[in-house]
Amino acid sequence: MEGPEGAKELAGVLAGLKERSGLSYQELGRRVFTSSSTLHRYCNGKGTPGDYDLIVRIAKECGADADELNKLLRCWRAATGQGQDPGPVSAAVDRGPSPVVGTAFAGAPVSAATAGPAARRPALGMRFALAAVMALVVLCTAVASAPYEAAPAAVPAPTGATSWAQTPKPVDPELFGVTMNSSSGAMPSFRTGALRLWDSETRWAQVEPARGEYDWSTLDRLLDGAEREGLPALFVFGGTPAWAAPDARKAPYPDGSRAAPPDDLNDWDAFVRALVRHAGARIDAYELWVMANHEHHYNGSVTTLVEMTRRASRIIREADRNATVVCPSITELWSAEAHEYLLRFAELGGYQYCDAAGIKLYQRRITDPPETMLEAVRKVDRTFQLAGYHLPLWNTGTTQTLPLNDPLEEATAADHAVRFYLTGLYARNWNLARMYFYAWGNGKIPLVLQAEGQPPTKAGLFVARLQQWLAHADLRSCGHGGQIALPENVWQCEFLIPDGRGTDRTARIRWTHAGTADTRVGADARTVEYLDSTTREVDHRDTVRVTERPVLIRYG
Repeated sequence: MEGPEGAKELAGVLAGLKERSGLSYQELGRRVFTSSSTLHRYCNGKGTPGDYDLIVRIAKECGADADELNKLLRCWRAATGQGQDPGPVSAAVDRGPSPVVGTAFAGAPVSAATAGPAARRPALGMRFALAAVMALVVLCTAVASAPYEAAPAAVPAPTGATSWAQTPKPVDPELFGVTMNSSSGAMPSFRTGALRLWDSETRWAQVEPARGEYDWSTLDRLLDGAEREGLPALFVFGGTPAWAAPDARKAPYPDGSRAAPPDDLNDWDAFVRALVRHAGARIDAYELWVMANHEHHYNGSVTTLVEMTRRASRIIREADRNATVVCPSITELWSAEAHEYLLRFAELGGYQYCDAAGIKLYQRRITDPPETMLEAVRKVDRTFQLAGYHLPLWNTGTTQTLPLNDPLEEATAADHAVRFYLTGLYARNWNLARMYFYAWGNGKIPLVLQAEGQPPTKAGLFVARLQQWLAHADLRSCGHGGQIALPENVWQCEFLIPDGRGTDRTARIRWTHAGTADTRVGADARTVEYLDSTTREVDHRDTVRVTERPVLIRYG
């Protein structure tokens, strides 16, 4: 199935999806920002998209499931010849942003990069799509750039982030997660959306200190606390007990745990089964290993890790079909070696056993703008395209060397904490579904939200304020710089947020990755809200000074 035959099969699958969706060429074209005639060529085999991102977007709008997306990828590779020899991973994942096509978003083209719901979700109704298109037209005329202060040369400019729009999708409260670095059962006193258990004395070696003997006390305190607060809990596997792998390399913990699989995988099965049976519905999701490609946490073979994933997934799903299975997390995503590891895990079939893929997103340097993480997300998305999988991405942590960095200045820390989550929202374009901040309870890291026993820091309070802004919001677009007719250092995400009477109103969060910029608020602007809870009234003639601290502009 190469060349013309691959193109013919690709066209047949696309045509079938389009027919099943009931969408006209014109309506589908509006949703994916390309012309109806171009879509018609793709569906009758007279043309083939040069970029797989556009195919994914078309398919998702038509309600394609994961198997159909994988089939489309195989057909596209055969049609374009791009599946014959992808070359070194470093080259495969370092391609530039997707070509921009179609209509304009705030005065500039919109990328056709993936920006839809998870593959299993059906496309939303026409009225939402039309509303999104109309919003873009309004934004084109409402937003214009003003004189601004350019970003300092010493600050790295984020790359790889393309502007995008979608039919409005709810902002999931669970996006705003934190990793628990506490074993007491105390919970964050500021607003948060999800908990991840790691460095909380819940490693395998601590829960099962001897074969068949379990100490659930710490885990129960944490799960009971999460249950009281109504927060979903993610359990993380890692730290094999010394008794299960006595000759293996030690992990970097004082409990004697090992950075290796157990010598007998039946011990693994027994622990997973006992954990799921004991915790029941109190655990919502399971991350099947921490930092799988870091030798301090796992130095066994990829083949064994895939087998552990298969076994654990089967046990978890048999006991709790509602639990989310997250594949072992991959770290050091700035390196080609990490992407080679991801591809190897995929080639061995590991991702077929999971509902989500674990990744570690962080800046190269702790002082870099959070928006620089988008380059790593884009590379991960490209690697998953090569691997043929389309799973939601869960960002489950940071780099192991984080505590070695100097503390950030208070204002910088507060700004970065908020933009960590905004970067996650921006990356919804690449199917990023969860952001777990590392960490809660720990007061000895560069950026602290709340040390246990202390009040929230300014960073924690600002994160809570961001969640308050977006508590009932629908996200419909994100963009930055000239792509949306704003100064080059300005970023923006647009939402629909209900007012006091329940009517959806446009709202925009703006910020810079460095420097400042004066921008017009735009037509129908009513108020500008700040993270310190102050508000000022504005009208369409006003400007707002945008800084590294995000602001919310409400309209209507």
